[in-house]
Amino acid sequence: MGKPKRERSLKDTEAQAVAKNLRVSPQKLNLVAGLIRGKKVAQAIADLEFSRKRISDDVRKVVMSAVANAENNHGLDVDDLIVAEAHVGKNLVMKRMHPRGRGRMGAIMKPFSQITVIVREVKPAAEQEA
Repeated sequence: MGKPKRERSLKDTEAQAVAKNLRVSPQKLNLVAGLIRGKKVAQAIADLEFSRKRISDDVRKVVMSAVANAENNHGLDVDDLIVAEAHVGKNLVMKRMHPRGRGRMGAIMKPFSQITVIVREVKPAAEQEA
């Protein structure tokens, strides 16, 4: 018996990967995500490989995971994939206190964030016309 299978929220030509609890602020992560939006997967991975941002290595792993999901789970061609979307969201925030003058405390927020990468298979223009 069991419960019925949930419908896919993505199209048949799309696959996604999510990384949660990344120790970086969403604002800084969004700068790296903006580098790869709309690019072909090979170009996006190359850009992340040579980026000087600390979090770019984790973002590269997420892109590679999305590509692996597309290839193994959905049978998509890796050479035709582009990074369709790269969402950045907030996650938990660690709150720490730092002593200040005159007996007061200053709050220090240490934010975490998450990223969702969706890759889409796009056929080359020559094949679409034929």
